[in-house]
Amino acid sequence: MRQETAVYTHGHHASVLRSHTWRTAANSAGYLLGELTPGMRILDIGCGPGTITADLARLVPDGRVTGVDRDPGVVARARAHAAEQSVANADFAVADVNALDFPDDSFDVVHAHQVLQHLGDPVHALREMRRVCRPGGLVAVRDADYGAFTWFPGIPALDDWLALYRRVARDNGGEPDAGRRLLSWARAAGFTAITATAGTWCYASEAEREWWSGLWAERTCASGYAEIAVAGGHTTAEGLTALADGWREWAGHDDAWFLVPHGELLCRA
Repeated sequence: MRQETAVYTHGHHASVLRSHTWRTAANSAGYLLGELTPGMRILDIGCGPGTITADLARLVPDGRVTGVDRDPGVVARARAHAAEQSVANADFAVADVNALDFPDDSFDVVHAHQVLQHLGDPVHALREMRRVCRPGGLVAVRDADYGAFTWFPGIPALDDWLALYRRVARDNGGEPDAGRRLLSWARAAGFTAITATAGTWCYASEAEREWWSGLWAERTCASGYAEIAVAGGHTTAEGLTALADGWREWAGHDDAWFLVPHGELLCRA
């Protein structure tokens, strides 16, 4: 069985999960929704706390959605979220995208949001996703592209933050600029019928700025990412504090604006 060689850079600190629980099918999988029909069976890889999974389940009321993640704790949280939302057609399991414990041709749709950027071999993962997708089904992937992040006003500390994050993520074996590479990876995995699009998240209102900057300021100093950045010799605790201060400085501007671009693919199996 192939083992994952990359480290999940973010970890599951509370600041990370605040970001993940904000995600919905509407704001994170809009490119896929028009392809869904009520009786589909869907596999949601890297389901995290299950908010997208539960939304997908509601959109296929006569079908079923299986959410999987490598972390048992976050799988338990996803299962609890589905129960709290009275979503009965979703189930959850611990699984690794590199070696999925499902037979060939098991699902109509295989979905992964913000997963491939954290993998050592995303092409192999796409092949495994294709294996469990029925012929004619869809493999749907969406990943951010950190190198294309842009914001206003210019805050030097945020330039430093982005350079540090990309350095740490690559040292962990991942690819933070995954969005622009999805099409290339899918072609290398053998897909030929591919629809490539792009989507964005934008944070500009006062509440959005406060939320986005707050979770990144905390994540920068207190999460697994912070521990990895310091342990790997990329920065110091004092350096991380300076970056967190930069996030707060950015959020203090009434005209502050932040754009997160994503690559998106619908790949016909």
